[in-house]
Amino acid sequence: MEHVRWLAQPRLQRPTVIAAFTGWNDAGDAASNAVRHLIEAWGAQAIAEIDPEEFTDFATVRPHVRLVDGCTRSIVWPTVGAWSASTPGGDVILVLGPEPALRWRMFSEQVVSIVQRAGAAMVITLGALLADVAHSRPVQLIGTATDGELIDRFDLQRSRYEGPTGIVTVIHDACQSAGVPSASLWAAVPAYASQVPSPKASLALATRACGIIGAPTPVGQLGREVFEYENRITAIVNDDEDLLGYVARLESMGDDGEHDDEGDDDDDDRDDGGNDGDAPGEAGAGQREPIDVTRLDSDELMAEVEKFLRDQPDQ
Repeated sequence: MEHVRWLAQPRLQRPTVIAAFTGWNDAGDAASNAVRHLIEAWGAQAIAEIDPEEFTDFATVRPHVRLVDGCTRSIVWPTVGAWSASTPGGDVILVLGPEPALRWRMFSEQVVSIVQRAGAAMVITLGALLADVAHSRPVQLIGTATDGELIDRFDLQRSRYEGPTGIVTVIHDACQSAGVPSASLWAAVPAYASQVPSPKASLALATRACGIIGAPTPVGQLGREVFEYENRITAIVNDDEDLLGYVARLESMGDDGEHDDEGDDDDDDRDDGGNDGDAPGEAGAGQREPIDVTRLDSDELMAEVEKFLRDQPDQ
């Protein structure tokens, strides 16, 4: 815990940790904006931060300079922070910041130290991937865990992934070693709108996470942004005849899939399989081949995501 700086000592009762990281895990800024929204909506209190010096490539994730009182210059470093809040479903710790570039094992130890010091009952990570999905349809969610009790309790999938991995899975591995149950939630973001932040995916992630902890979702600003987002993407699509036809096909395939699933849980934010934190999602990663989740059931989707990752060149 040598790199964690504590800002406050709140009294928490077995909180749930909800974490997201910007970068590769965060297509359409969906995961990071979901956690940011919960921090603001719940009026969360800053309780700790992880010193970025050991873990960040500042040439990639640059610090910002700001003027205080219009004259004094101040450097704002890209720091991973932790906030606490009390909700009707229980106490929560929210972790948010840039994905580390260096010393992942040491970084994961810092995250787990926060989890252990707070006596957290479980950890939930959020992520987002690019996929062949339509912006006008309900967000496809993927939920996984390795703990059998969590899988049964929250209707998750068991991860069977092998291959290159990201910081989220390293944190899950550290949690498992520490005996802390953990789960991973991923949202599918339209590949053709990868450059536009997706409040719709953010809201779906926040809603699913709140459902797990038993708290109502603070819709608020995200709900208003979803309407604006759909209108904006629809306008972009309507200006491109080829894109219009492509999206129409995605909508048709998605609708066919919904009809095929009649009699199953018809919740808009259902889980459709996946892996334990490893998913090919990166905002603006146009070179990445999106996954067609509209054609796949949960087992097929999990296998497709895993195959995609194995086919990627080492970073």
